Amino acid sequence: MSETALRPHENKETLDTDVTDGELPARLAATWGTAGGLIGALSTVDHKLIGRRYIVTGFFFLVLGGLAAVAMRLQLARPENSLIGPDLYNQIFTMHGTTMMFLFGVPIGEAIAVYLVPLMVGTRNIAFPRLNAFSYYVYLFGGLMIWIAFALNVGADNGWFSYVPLAGPEFSPGKRADFWAQMVTFTEVAALAVAVEIVVTVLKLRAPGMTLDRIPLFVWAMFVNAFLIIFAMPAVMLASSLLILDRLLDTHFFNQAEGGDPLLWQHLFWFFGHPEVYIIFLPGTAFVSAIIATFARRPVFGYPAIVLSLIATGFLSFGLWVHHMFTTGLPQLGATFFTASSMMIAIPTGIQIFCWIATLWDGRPVYRTPLLFVLGFFFIFVAGGLSGIMLASVPIDTQVHDTYFVVAHFHYVLIGGAVFPLLGAIYYWFPKFTGRMMSERLGRWHFWLAIIGFNVAFFPMHLAGLRGMPRRVYTYPAEMGWDGLNLVSTLGATLFVASFLLFLFNVAASLRDGEIAGDNPWDASSLEWATASPPPPHNFDRIPFVTSREPLWAERQALPVVSGLAVDKREVVITTATRALPDLKESSPDPTIWPFVSAIAVGAVFIGSIFTPWAVAWGAPLAAFVIIAWFWPKSIEEDK
Repeated sequence: MSETALRPHENKETLDTDVTDGELPARLAATWGTAGGLIGALSTVDHKLIGRRYIVTGFFFLVLGGLAAVAMRLQLARPENSLIGPDLYNQIFTMHGTTMMFLFGVPIGEAIAVYLVPLMVGTRNIAFPRLNAFSYYVYLFGGLMIWIAFALNVGADNGWFSYVPLAGPEFSPGKRADFWAQMVTFTEVAALAVAVEIVVTVLKLRAPGMTLDRIPLFVWAMFVNAFLIIFAMPAVMLASSLLILDRLLDTHFFNQAEGGDPLLWQHLFWFFGHPEVYIIFLPGTAFVSAIIATFARRPVFGYPAIVLSLIATGFLSFGLWVHHMFTTGLPQLGATFFTASSMMIAIPTGIQIFCWIATLWDGRPVYRTPLLFVLGFFFIFVAGGLSGIMLASVPIDTQVHDTYFVVAHFHYVLIGGAVFPLLGAIYYWFPKFTGRMMSERLGRWHFWLAIIGFNVAFFPMHLAGLRGMPRRVYTYPAEMGWDGLNLVSTLGATLFVASFLLFLFNVAASLRDGEIAGDNPWDASSLEWATASPPPPHNFDRIPFVTSREPLWAERQALPVVSGLAVDKREVVITTATRALPDLKESSPDPTIWPFVSAIAVGAVFIGSIFTPWAVAWGAPLAAFVIIAWFWPKSIEEDK
């Protein structure tokens, strides 16, 4: 094992070179570990613990959103059904969409990035670890707030897009739309915080030697995704803030009678909303690239093409938002431009798919459960993408707008493009998260139930939409001829739900009795598999030195490492952005309770402002106090 030494600090400190290999792991675990008890758990800044909490919380919200979907399918299974009334149905479909888009779709991709990106780039913690802890608690409080409001019959009921003027004060009295608007603020603050952490981690905390052309494709996808979040999320935060100002302070941003413009809401929302589709999809591409390389037993074909396609997707995603607004009467010349851009974005996605197919074609595929879900992704996502090309055409979109054809397209794209790769990712990285393997037999049953149940549930919706069934209706007359298709969809949804119950059983059984995994059970090539499963608090005993794009395949005997970091204090290596040359040794913040307390204070301000604008004035001093306490220097050397 070759070793590269970093330059020591001027002051005397114990370095990893001063400690034996046998003693080093325990010393580092004591330095980087999390204290016991409730206070210790709430104070942790370990990216792996916070990442696991994000993942578990994201799946918790997936279950809630899934239950809402089941309720809708039961209501629509037969015509003129009275199982659910119109008011409750409006709340349920709004909570379903809001949960899946804001509380599951975006956070779950970031959650896995929080856990894996620091491991993949070979560092000991994520950048800004206290901000990472704060972001999780803000996300948790925002999700709990909107679901508690639903339980108290104050659930949002204007759709996950909350169009004005329906969501304005004239047509939506009460607090339902206010809770929705503040939930957006909660979750987008959390998403922006994580995005900043990912960008800085990738640019400045990569292991020495990990030049830009050696960054794993997984990390590239998460890096591009973080930039999409940074540029897209402010638009919806601004829109929700203007909405709550209209509702609580009698401003008129969206009130046409007073000089406002309802279409301003759609422009702001969809400027965020269409990039959000790719914010949900790009983590799926990250999972696919990692899984295919491992199970094809070769590096992914066309690495530069995939990286450039990811970047192109990020740029093009901001030029599509008006194709959600083709029926609003916008000028035809503008509609033509957005039709072209909507079709153009299929090109970089197609390049990635052909590169993945070429990798499998030229490799020696091993058909384990993670790869099966990737193959399911190919089939379902491509079908959804083709219907998306249809919707990019103004004449077709005008005919099927706000019908179940759009519902079917949306779910083919997002479940095919995000959920199927996510399930493959859970099977793939479950050994890294837990140290145990999931059942292969149950995994295969899960896959076949899921792919059959999904297609039986959602393909008939294309036909229902073409027959004129509008979305967001709680019932329909028997003579419309939609009853058979809806019954088939409900039966398919039941099968799809059964697949998830089998998945949850597999997770629980594997946590208890699963086969011990070992450090690298798949013989994968990236750095997260170079450490123990699950990883120790410090991730790596010594920071790896990267010499290849596939380091564990290139260095079969032992990875070269970097030495010279402190043992008795938290320290990370800062490297240059392009060539990943060692630049600085920087201290990493210790655990503290203040991010949790800050999240409570900020949450109190957000929730209080739903009921009175004075909550901002009353809560600001408290929020300022706890944030000052968070950043108050404890010693000259401590890095904030």
